[in-house]
Amino acid sequence: MEQRITQMMERYLSIVDVYFPEIHLTDIIEVMILTFLIYQIMIWIKNTKAWMLLKGIIVLAVFILVAAIFKMHTILFVARNSVTVMATAAIVVFQPELRRALEKLGERKFLTSVVPFETNRERVRFSEETMDSMIDAAYSMGAVKTGALIVVEQAIRLTEYESTGIRLDCIVSRQMLINIFEHNTPLHDGAIIVRGDRIVSATCYLPLSDNMGLSKDLGTRHRAAVGMSEVSDALVIAVSEETGAVSVASGGQLYRNISREELRDKLTAVQNKKTDTNKLIAMWKGRHSHEEKTDE
Repeated sequence: MEQRITQMMERYLSIVDVYFPEIHLTDIIEVMILTFLIYQIMIWIKNTKAWMLLKGIIVLAVFILVAAIFKMHTILFVARNSVTVMATAAIVVFQPELRRALEKLGERKFLTSVVPFETNRERVRFSEETMDSMIDAAYSMGAVKTGALIVVEQAIRLTEYESTGIRLDCIVSRQMLINIFEHNTPLHDGAIIVRGDRIVSATCYLPLSDNMGLSKDLGTRHRAAVGMSEVSDALVIAVSEETGAVSVASGGQLYRNISREELRDKLTAVQNKKTDTNKLIAMWKGRHSHEEKTDE
């Protein structure tokens, strides 16, 4: 009986000609990389205007498929000769989203855990005194309904937006922030950019968000805050001139009318990233120093 079953299996396998590919470690790594990239592209498409582009491409694909089925040669000729032009147009139209997608890919923490990029670059996080000054100034200005926009820079340098304003180089303090945004002063219009513990520029112009999901009662100041958080990893504090409410924009999301404790929590979350980065750099430097001593 067993011999008969074995013969049947051998005959079946010879007919089907089953092929079992040999799997290598590089194949597994390749699948993991492709999975990660496809996932990131899907997330990017979902959170940007590229979702509308994708739906348009699907409609065109269906239309071209129908043309191919019914042998509409003129439409197929136009489609074949328009692919390059449409691809170039898509890159031009969605240039900001493509740049942001590459920036987000470069922000991944696993990269810095393997290789300590830019170890000599100035740290962009801030001290407790700077945090207290921003919180006190925001709610002091809110109490008297003085509008303000404070951009707290993180990993992505905001040099192009910094150049749109008036360059400063001063320590962040409650008094300085209130004085900058005081009505009828030369620097009160626009946003300031905070890098580390210093104000680097004032009266900066920020990109406005075109997110249609934002409330219609939001003004230019809050749309600028959201727009800035969409094109960078900056945390933006906005003080309403109409209501005095303090809001925070981060990652394209606007958190309106937050309390002093909530603002401190968000600033602390940004500040703690410095500790993680410094630990990685210290670990790498310690390992490098140990290797040098060992070689000696």
